[in-house]
Amino acid sequence: MHVFISAGEPSGDLHGANLIRELKKIDPAVRLSGFGGDRMEAAGCQLLYPLCNHSVMWILSVVQQIFTFIRLLNEAQEFFRAQRPDVIVVIDYPGFHWKLAQRAKKEGIPVVYFVPPQIWAWGQWRVKKMKRLMTQVLSALPFEHDWLNKRGVHSTYIGHPYFDELASQKLDEEFLIAEKSRSGRIVGILPGSRNQEVARNVPEMLRAARLIQQALPNTRFLVAAFNGLQADLVRNVASRWKMPVDVHVGCTPEIISLSECCIAVSGSVSLEIMYRQTPAMIVYRLPRITLKIARRLVKVKWITLVNLLAKEAVFPEFITDRDPSKALGARVIQMLNDPAEQATVRQKLAELCDRFARPGACESAARCIERIARTPHMHNSN
Repeated sequence: MHVFISAGEPSGDLHGANLIRELKKIDPAVRLSGFGGDRMEAAGCQLLYPLCNHSVMWILSVVQQIFTFIRLLNEAQEFFRAQRPDVIVVIDYPGFHWKLAQRAKKEGIPVVYFVPPQIWAWGQWRVKKMKRLMTQVLSALPFEHDWLNKRGVHSTYIGHPYFDELASQKLDEEFLIAEKSRSGRIVGILPGSRNQEVARNVPEMLRAARLIQQALPNTRFLVAAFNGLQADLVRNVASRWKMPVDVHVGCTPEIISLSECCIAVSGSVSLEIMYRQTPAMIVYRLPRITLKIARRLVKVKWITLVNLLAKEAVFPEFITDRDPSKALGARVIQMLNDPAEQATVRQKLAELCDRFARPGACESAARCIERIARTPHMHNSN
């Protein structure tokens, strides 16, 4: 069995690596190739190109790298013709993966979407493309599965693969003990994994932190950076304002666990905050024109997955083209001063975990992918 897997950003690399481990359990001789990152390569995937180094957002970023993407699509199609994978698995990252699926379909190779893009939230017209190009969609969310099925897409609900990762995490006890031994209440700051997200949102998050510390001087701030480059960016911003924050790389679960409240950029990290049952505020600053376009396209009341699962704003959202630090800081202060509200939020998160935070998505995905790969002459019939 030969499986080609493509992921274009850090979260996709993580899910791809966990999927690879499950595929190897089913078939130890499975051949794995594709586009991805360090985690997928370490799990045993032969990388044709480190696509996760090209994690991009918004139109301008895509245009800047268009020639790289065209070259990769051409190379992928040549690889499909020469090596004939049994199935192509694409993980989120829709712009590039729609095109990759088209190339696979031309070669008669089935395509599976693992962690599909949230077309039910924005860009709903893309469901026609999903139906045409995908042999199978493995839906991460129950309402996503229902929405796709109603529109004729072959969907199977497997749960969110992030919960596989969370269930296997082992927290660093030394780090936890060291931080708990220090005085002060902890607020976690989670600025995201993409460089653009960090650059755009960190200044506002740190301004909010400064306001919180002025009101509650016994508060200290732990920043969870995705890598060393982003950690340096945060430290540079913090030093300009003489803002005392501790920046750590590779300590996101520990920081969430330690925090009384988190300030997080919108993304799948909200599921991790839910899993650890920590109250949080969600922030996302966008350029004005991008926000105007997004408001026309977005068809859901909230953008945070936890709020969508809960059908209410368990995590207050600050989605804006302006500096949200005053409102954000005030809302965190309100939360820190209200133990009853904290308890209510934690109870709601516990109930959501009972309903949705179950591991096993990657195992279910691997079994579905194996079935498609081993079905003779299976091709896209949509």
